[in-house]
Amino acid sequence: MSTRPANGLAFVPAPLAQLPWKILLLVLAIGCFDLLVLYSAAGGNIRPWALSQGIRFFVLLAGAIALSRIREETWGQIALPAYGILCVMLVLVELVGAVRGGGQRWLDVGFIRLQPSELMKPCIVLACAKFYDLLPPNETRRFGAIWPAALLILLPAALVMKQPDLGTALMITIGGVTVMFLAGVPLRLFIGGALALGAAIPLAINFVLHGYQKNRILVFLDPESDPLGIGYHISQSKIAIGSGGIFGKGFLNGTQSHLDYLPEGHTDFALATMMEEWGLIGGVLLILAFFVIVQWGLAAALQAQSRFARLTAAGLAATIFYYVSINMAMVMGMAPVVGVPLPLISNGGSSQMTFMLCLGILMSIDRSNRQTTRW
Repeated sequence: MSTRPANGLAFVPAPLAQLPWKILLLVLAIGCFDLLVLYSAAGGNIRPWALSQGIRFFVLLAGAIALSRIREETWGQIALPAYGILCVMLVLVELVGAVRGGGQRWLDVGFIRLQPSELMKPCIVLACAKFYDLLPPNETRRFGAIWPAALLILLPAALVMKQPDLGTALMITIGGVTVMFLAGVPLRLFIGGALALGAAIPLAINFVLHGYQKNRILVFLDPESDPLGIGYHISQSKIAIGSGGIFGKGFLNGTQSHLDYLPEGHTDFALATMMEEWGLIGGVLLILAFFVIVQWGLAAALQAQSRFARLTAAGLAATIFYYVSINMAMVMGMAPVVGVPLPLISNGGSSQMTFMLCLGILMSIDRSNRQTTRW
């Protein structure tokens, strides 16, 4: 494979020339814009959120660039062992995990508090893609191609539900199911599964979900039933978004977050904080930015030479899409509040880490696709 830049800029090191700079600059722009949002959410102060978020962002972005140097074949080799290790870690979370905010989701490993369920989001895509890569294509439509993948998905999803973390369990499930669909599992099975899931929702609400999770779904179905209680988050989020109008109130001029009317305005509801100050224009530009990233990931999937790479790239692009779309629907009151943050915008290292893992693996596959470098 040629390592000389196509336009003759031989002085540019090949590892740098092979990077998708348009995507990296777009990610950098989103990350820096997030620092402005968090700076404003703190009342014009870099502490407590903007400074730590910025440090994490640049460290994890460097990590994503380092991951892009790993060969595509290596991801296939480590997919199933990594899945097994993470399942063991999820069991350890249940046994000795740290409790914070009413959930038992973290492992203290000395210098860092790790959330294995976040790592499982990209890992389930790798594991399912590897399973279908090992399976002969003519076996995909048989029952033997369905139940092993279903077990791969349901095991970590059930462990995460025990923490409890409905949003992450949902992300793991739909990420794995997306790979199953892309691998060629018959559509009738998904239709049947959707109908069975719809029939089971009343049972799940009454016997599986925790009380606060049940209340969130009931408030979603009837938003005005408890506007000062369970429905307070959504009510204030809608007020913040609506008051921003087309062009927003202006940087540092938001009132819902500054006056503490909007709970979690720097985490799950950071989008509402942003749209109050930057308006519909800011929200649309952010959606377009994420759309470009997802489209690039799907293009990498279409250009991939191996089945594993195609399924992995498409599955990771879909994971980013689900992350963004679920959070935006949740903040706008179009979906129940399930605790899914907005990548690169919500304060916190877990969603940043997941996004950067997806980005690094996608860049690795994109690099493998190129016959010549682009500059």
